[in-house]
Amino acid sequence: MPGSDLTRLRVALTVFFALDGFVFAGWVVRIPAIKEQTHASATELGFALLGVSAGAVITMMLTGRLCRRYGNHPVTVACAVLLSLSVALPPLTHSAPALGAVLLVFGAAYGSINVAFNSAAVDLVTALGRPVMPSFHAAFSLGGMTGAGLGGLVAGSLSPTRHLFGLTLVGLLVTAVAGHTLLREQAPVPPDRPQPRLSSSNPPPSPSQGDFPRRADRRTRGLVAVFGLIALCTAYGEGAMADWGALHLEQDLDASPGLAAIGYSCFALAMTVGRLTGTTLLERLGRTRTVVAGGGTAAAGMLLGSLVPSVWAALIGFAVTGLGLANLFPVAVERAGALAGPSGVAVASTLGYGGMLLGPPAIGFMADWFSLPTALTSVAALAAVAALIGVITRRAASG
Repeated sequence: MPGSDLTRLRVALTVFFALDGFVFAGWVVRIPAIKEQTHASATELGFALLGVSAGAVITMMLTGRLCRRYGNHPVTVACAVLLSLSVALPPLTHSAPALGAVLLVFGAAYGSINVAFNSAAVDLVTALGRPVMPSFHAAFSLGGMTGAGLGGLVAGSLSPTRHLFGLTLVGLLVTAVAGHTLLREQAPVPPDRPQPRLSSSNPPPSPSQGDFPRRADRRTRGLVAVFGLIALCTAYGEGAMADWGALHLEQDLDASPGLAAIGYSCFALAMTVGRLTGTTLLERLGRTRTVVAGGGTAAAGMLLGSLVPSVWAALIGFAVTGLGLANLFPVAVERAGALAGPSGVAVASTLGYGGMLLGPPAIGFMADWFSLPTALTSVAALAAVAALIGVITRRAASG
């Protein structure tokens, strides 16, 4: 495939990653208003919000099969349409059960598009011969920051219905433009090449047209599951930081509400910066060293952020944690997809979502038994586990 076609595909996929983050963040900032509209208690809202994760987990493996049958590009476009339409549904509900039902649809679209465009990105990374996967996830982070910022600006002037309907219009317009490129250009099918080690800068050929559940041998299944565990460890940290970071700053370190809110911003901004520089880092260090260094950095940062009795030290620790975790999920998904195509991406993504589901309640349980600072050290522990997995996986891949 000519370089110009690959460039167009890369731009189009980057747009879809950014759109995903933009739409999801736009919904998140309106959750308080939706809670008030539905008259839901905190517990009822919590159960309703589980619909997003449940819908995603339920449909991820199915999306892998759809991608193998119909292709990554058409499925990406179809899921983008569904995501854009479904984000307008929550403000139309007036009870917690109804909200949970529509969030199942929204979560299904969100999880499905993540599998589809990550699978397409794996094919493109293989064709380009460069580890550019972090750049796509950086676009997601930038889209999320933009969506959250814009949502905060319009929250006082637009109702949730108008705001989220506006996201629907933006999503459909962007999908029409970027989707035209995806549907016109055929997915790159690179020539076969030997399987490299995890630390290689050149990814193996994508078997996206293969049938992972039926044809993959036990070793491949095991490696895909291991990469999924890396994704789980990373997503656990992201979920914990999003839900508990600000509370730790305010409750344990006596930070003001405004300063406490900066905590997650430091984490998210550092993660975005880490992903923007991820390709250069992967080209220089290779995948194993990037995973090991990232996991070790995140572990050190979270120990600083959770145990040092200083707000500013904690903020620095949160930023270091974001830098460390930034490229673990992209590497894990890309490796799983390179080994087993869309099914590999689906497995890694499902395990990653499992980590995001597990993180917040696990932190809460440990905080009740011990303390919140002690509970947050579990983020450091799992980051260290991800680094250890990277070393073990390299040995397995080369064995």
